Amino acid sequence: MAEEKVIEVTDRRKSSLFSNTALILVVIALLTLAWQWVSTRQRFNEIEKSLSQKLENQQAINQQSLALAKQAEERSVQANARTIILEQKLGESRDQQDVLQTLYDQLAENREATAVAEVEQLLTIANQQLQLIGNVKSALLALQAADKRLEPLNLPRANQLRETIAVEIENLRKLPQVDIVNMSQQLEDLANLCATLPLISERQPTLNAKAEQQNTNNAGKLNRLEKIAYPIWEDIKNLVTVERIDKPEPPLLSADHAFYLRENLKLRLLTARVALLQHDEASYKTDLATITSWINQYYDAKHPNAIQAFRLLKKLSGNNIDIELPQLSESISAVNRYKLSLEQSD
Repeated sequence: MAEEKVIEVTDRRKSSLFSNTALILVVIALLTLAWQWVSTRQRFNEIEKSLSQKLENQQAINQQSLALAKQAEERSVQANARTIILEQKLGESRDQQDVLQTLYDQLAENREATAVAEVEQLLTIANQQLQLIGNVKSALLALQAADKRLEPLNLPRANQLRETIAVEIENLRKLPQVDIVNMSQQLEDLANLCATLPLISERQPTLNAKAEQQNTNNAGKLNRLEKIAYPIWEDIKNLVTVERIDKPEPPLLSADHAFYLRENLKLRLLTARVALLQHDEASYKTDLATITSWINQYYDAKHPNAIQAFRLLKKLSGNNIDIELPQLSESISAVNRYKLSLEQSD
């Protein structure tokens, strides 16, 4: 009996331990389930919040997409309008281009005739510069401009005319250079000097004044006895006049004659300038020689202005102005033949 009781107690303990263990396991299982439920709930809440946020973001993106789509549509409408305007302008531009092409074709037909007419005018100017005033530099510039005007044509007839003009240019370059402008300015300076030259009769008072001043200075250096005798000696010298008879007396001119003499000098200088422009060397040097003679005869040759005038006269007389200028006949004939060929081709 005792053993049965022990076994029964043992069985009860085992049953109680099993029950407790099972209870503990059930509690643990319930706690685990509860924790999982809470965890799952939290995850569901987080997922729900994430989905809500994503949904809001997606709605915002959709709104932006709608706004962008609207802007794109508006821009597309504007682009279509601009395209229409550009097509219209392109059509107008094509029409203008056609008109310009027509005008260019018409101008191209007359370009050669226009160039030849301009070249003819330039050759005329060059010939006038040579024959009227002997200006070689201006004639050269006109010929070079004519050659430059023919260069774009690049046609056989134009090239032949350019060759003729090149020969004329080379001939002008071989001519001796005469500085007409500088020589003309020197003649102008000479005229200004001649207007200030004193006459020989105008020189004497100046010389007498200098002599009197010299005598006064000498008197200041004398002693007392010499100062008494000096005025007596001066009076004795005034009683006697010594003159040279181997040289003619200088001409004494009245005021009217002096005026006309200066005017004649101006006239001679003017005719010398005209002879210079015409390359008339004989008349040019004759006028300069006459001016030199008049200055020696009527004016004070020792005056500084007279000395400077003589230097200018010597320099001007030494220049050679006798140059045979060409007529440019070959170039003028060539351009006339060119014009005739153009008229015949029309």
